[in-house]
Amino acid sequence: MPQLSQENQECLQKHFSRPSMWKQFLPLPQAEGYNANIQQAMENEGGTKAGHDVQPMGSERTEMQKRQMPAAQGTAGPTPGQHGVGTRGPNACCFCWCCCCSCSCLTVRNQEEQRSRRASYELRREDLPTCEESPSPTLEEASAWAQSFDKLMLTPAGRNAFREFLRTEFSEENMLFWMACEELKKEANKNSIEEKARIIYEDYISILSPKEVSLDSRVREGINRNMVEPSQHIFDEAQLQIYTLMHRDSYPRFMNSALYKDLLQSLSEKSVEA
Repeated sequence: MPQLSQENQECLQKHFSRPSMWKQFLPLPQAEGYNANIQQAMENEGGTKAGHDVQPMGSERTEMQKRQMPAAQGTAGPTPGQHGVGTRGPNACCFCWCCCCSCSCLTVRNQEEQRSRRASYELRREDLPTCEESPSPTLEEASAWAQSFDKLMLTPAGRNAFREFLRTEFSEENMLFWMACEELKKEANKNSIEEKARIIYEDYISILSPKEVSLDSRVREGINRNMVEPSQHIFDEAQLQIYTLMHRDSYPRFMNSALYKDLLQSLSEKSVEA
């Protein structure tokens, strides 16, 4: 092997004796050991031996680089193309699974709820009794309904017209409950009272009924206690609460409804023709 010149030997010694070079690739104790070995080799054997010792350092550096590369790959995060790998199925869409699946599930759930509400309303309409028999109201009678809610509720024609309006608001059960309570008050036979009270409870008080009316907890608890031995006045307080609800909530809207205005217009035209 050719001998290195004195200038090359000094350059080589200066280059490989820098500790910072090996600290970039090796642990500190091992790098310092290599630096000491190179220094001793350069002093004892000259440039030839020093040049010979450089080769193991090159192989060691390559080996350490190979060891560092897998470690760096193991700590690196997933690439954008591999986002969510391991947490999503192979059929997951481009968005996060919670958004896509939840949106589709919510759509199906809303459709099912709408079908259920329509079916419930159809069932309620099938079970509702027919309207009271009454002659057609006169223009004076229909006009008097606007004076007070009591006058509206006194006549069968007024109750029928108001009940038709309540049907458009899906609250017809309020009128039906009030009418059923009126019928119960006319009963005198104990067995008939118990039977009618049970039917009214199941139709309008029970939370399982699709025609349940809106009552506060105090009134409902009182009815539950009195159902052990019901009387014809067991629902009086509940009837008053529903009557007040219709008076304050539904009656003003009925007065301003197209149904009532069209009825007055029709009766007015008939009276003119007569």
